[in-house]
Amino acid sequence: MGYVTTHVLDTAKGCPGNGVNIDVYRYMDGQRQLIKTVTTNDDGRCNNPILEGDDLIESEYELVFHAGEYLVNQGVDGKSPAFLDMIPIRFGVNDASQHYHVPLLLSPYAYSTYRGS
Repeated sequence: MGYVTTHVLDTAKGCPGNGVNIDVYRYMDGQRQLIKTVTTNDDGRCNNPILEGDDLIESEYELVFHAGEYLVNQGVDGKSPAFLDMIPIRFGVNDASQHYHVPLLLSPYAYSTYRGS
């Protein structure tokens, strides 16, 4: 059974990104559908897989990380508009039996991702 996980790492501070809200979307027939919203724990991870079992199908997905809220809470310059606010990461699942780990490495002025294990 496949599943999707994520974590947030604050690379500027070298610590987990806790309390980050993440909207989880699926694209079906060209339509973007909100599946759920999750929040990272003290370790920067979600307590459970974001998607698993029958909820994970071969499709395109998008995780939208509410980075701006997190960065303001960390004391980063709160001027509006923020340089980084909502960070979308769109990815494809072509084998729903696999594990897809989609992390966000975050700093106030840059971010990156990769397919983890």
